[in-house]
Amino acid sequence: MMDSQDKPQVEGKPVEENVAESSNADVQEQQVTEGEIVENVEAAPAEEAAPVVEAAPAEEAAPVEEAAPVEEAAPVEEAAPAEEAAPAEEAAPAEEAAPTEEAEKKVFKTKGEVLERVIELAHGEENPSKDEVDLLKTIFYKLLVIEKDAAKKAFVDGGGDPEQFQIVPDEEEEKFKAEMTLIKERRQRVFQDMENEKAENLKKKLAIIEKIKTMVTSPENANKSYQEFKRLQQEWREIKAVPQERANELWKTYQHYVEQFYDQLRLNIEAREYDFRKNLEIKTKLCEAAEKLAEEPDVISAFHQLQELHQQYREAGPVAKDLREQVWARFKAASTVVNKRHQQHFEELRSKEEENLARKTALCEKVEAIAKEENKGAADWERHTREIKEVQAEWKTIGFAPQKMNVKIFERFRAACDDFFGRKTQFFREMKSHFAENAEKKRALVEQAKALQDSTEWKATAEKLTALQKEWRTIGTVPKKLGDQLWSEFLGACNKFFEARNAATAGTRGEERENLAKKRDIIARLKAIAEKEPDTETQSQVQGLVDDYNQIGHVPYREKDKLFKEFHEVLDKIYKELNISVTRRRLDNYRSSLRSVAEKGAGALDNERTRLMRRYEALKQEIQTYENNLGFLSVSSKKGNSLIDEMNRKVQKLKDELALVKEKIKAIDAENRAEEEEEE
Repeated sequence: MMDSQDKPQVEGKPVEENVAESSNADVQEQQVTEGEIVENVEAAPAEEAAPVVEAAPAEEAAPVEEAAPVEEAAPVEEAAPAEEAAPAEEAAPAEEAAPTEEAEKKVFKTKGEVLERVIELAHGEENPSKDEVDLLKTIFYKLLVIEKDAAKKAFVDGGGDPEQFQIVPDEEEEKFKAEMTLIKERRQRVFQDMENEKAENLKKKLAIIEKIKTMVTSPENANKSYQEFKRLQQEWREIKAVPQERANELWKTYQHYVEQFYDQLRLNIEAREYDFRKNLEIKTKLCEAAEKLAEEPDVISAFHQLQELHQQYREAGPVAKDLREQVWARFKAASTVVNKRHQQHFEELRSKEEENLARKTALCEKVEAIAKEENKGAADWERHTREIKEVQAEWKTIGFAPQKMNVKIFERFRAACDDFFGRKTQFFREMKSHFAENAEKKRALVEQAKALQDSTEWKATAEKLTALQKEWRTIGTVPKKLGDQLWSEFLGACNKFFEARNAATAGTRGEERENLAKKRDIIARLKAIAEKEPDTETQSQVQGLVDDYNQIGHVPYREKDKLFKEFHEVLDKIYKELNISVTRRRLDNYRSSLRSVAEKGAGALDNERTRLMRRYEALKQEIQTYENNLGFLSVSSKKGNSLIDEMNRKVQKLKDELALVKEKIKAIDAENRAEEEEEE
């Protein structure tokens, strides 16, 4: 029979049939049988002790180590031979057959295998063991939960909504329930038969006690009644279980009259010593067998075997009085070793289960933390998936947690995993929808590109295809295989057009490259002029080069803006230096001419100053107009930028002229002050 801690535990959601309450028969079958005594002095706690049928309830059975067996009580001086001493009541047979060794060791891989064993128990000859029935029930529903989880996973992986998943009725489950009902009814019938048998056994044993009682009241016939007494003892041993509530009282009454009978016997000492020697041999062998159990690798098996040895020890007759304590001490010491190993085994099991609980709790917290992290895209989901799968792999390497927490900790772990994978499924379902939308948009662009690929309107079509390429880049991603296919079609259509255009305009491009070389040569010559000090010929040289530059035709489109910028930068530099030089000379010449203006008569300088003031105000107004217009120009196009640069140069030229006019006015004012000083 399996120990309670040997039963497998199932990780999974509890199933209604998996937690059915035990019947009254199941409860009754856990009561002890008549005359059983606990042999485990160092016994583990109640929930880890040997199966209930092998031990009386804790409050009724005293540990064997604390007192010698009853049959070892010292007989009277003229005691009968040892085998006639009052033997301990033989334990009633277990009320249910223990599961066979094959059943305990067999690994059930499918529900069908479990169902075959259940059918065999339901219709076979043997009385089904409760432990085996519970084991089969646990394994069956574990496999059922695994199948249902697998079906749900397949449904979700196939794109189904987890909330819409429906469990399909399982025919094997219905068959299993029906067969289990038959087993339960059969066990109840067996239990009732056993109860009836116990009542009959009680009547038989009471009759035996009455017969022995009659023998005790006739001491003169004790020797003559000895064989009848032995027969009654044998009959007593063959009668098994009685109702538990009468067992102790019945045993005490029987023991009382048996001891009285032995007190009246007048047996010869040789027969008595012969029985003592035989019993000593039996108990010595039992001691040796108990001592060998210390080397048994299977602690549970050793403990169960010890129970059998204790039963045999109780049934063996007494030994010589001077050897009783010695033999009993030896047997007790061997029992203590086995019991301590048994207790230590369950203590280590509890410790390991607590350690497993701590490790599983840490894994739950780890998965919960991963599930809370933000997932910005598919890469994050896949990375977190790998992390959770690593945690799941580690979980599988950890054994069971304590039984009361094992299901709870697994449910917590699975809830965290389900939450993550449920949200992942939703994310990829939405992403799949976006992929479909993006694919449709790209297919539309592919169709438009194919419609333009044979066009000969080079400029207009090039602009359209360029716009399509820009729009393509604004569309989101699609699955790689499909995306590569669409891009290949789109690129093929674009390349077909541009290759045709390039072939048609090959001559034009050669001319544009020649023009580019000519303009670069002019820019180089302008840069050389810019490095020199301006002179009187500089302006005419620059103007000639600018005229030549403007006469040259188009250059390659990609070089146009860069060349334009480079050309005007060097011109601006030259004009700036040239303007400063010219302005300085013009101002010096003007100052020199003021004396001749003054000689024309009074008011000549004032008239000149008035003319300059009008020019000054006109320039200011013109500059203001240009600056206002600049504010309305858009800078979004390259053409717009070129116009703005040109207007900025004009504004700067007007400002330079304004500054010159201002200096001329100052020069007139200085000349007027000089004349006034001469008159004084």
